[in-house]
Amino acid sequence: MSVGEIAGLVAAIAVALLVVIVAVPLLKLGRTLDETTLTIRQVREQSQPILSQASTTVTHVNANLERVDDITGNAANVSSNVAALTSVFAATLGSPLIKVAAFSYGVRSAAKKKREGAALASAQQSAKDERRARRANRRSS
Repeated sequence: MSVGEIAGLVAAIAVALLVVIVAVPLLKLGRTLDETTLTIRQVREQSQPILSQASTTVTHVNANLERVDDITGNAANVSSNVAALTSVFAATLGSPLIKVAAFSYGVRSAAKKKREGAALASAQQSAKDERRARRANRRSS
């Protein structure tokens, strides 16, 4: 064997060792990619029912929101009807009721003042009568 053949043999062994050393990480990387592919497949299989349930849930929520929209629309309609009824009541009965209330207040105030005036006049008359009686007593004594 010549020196060239020995060098070629050493180079071939070195390349074979290099291939073996590089093959181990490549095999591990291949297993990791297989596991990743399997995990992705499982996630996809498990996420499809979740996504279909989420879609169903969103559909039900949208249906309920449409009902809520109808309810709020009806509530707004009722409140506008109540406001209109209140304004009609105020226009037709409010003014006469205010006038009646003011008149009754005036009558009550006048009656109260008349009673107070009568009581005051009675008290003044009693005081006057007492003074006359005292004077009469003084004159007769």
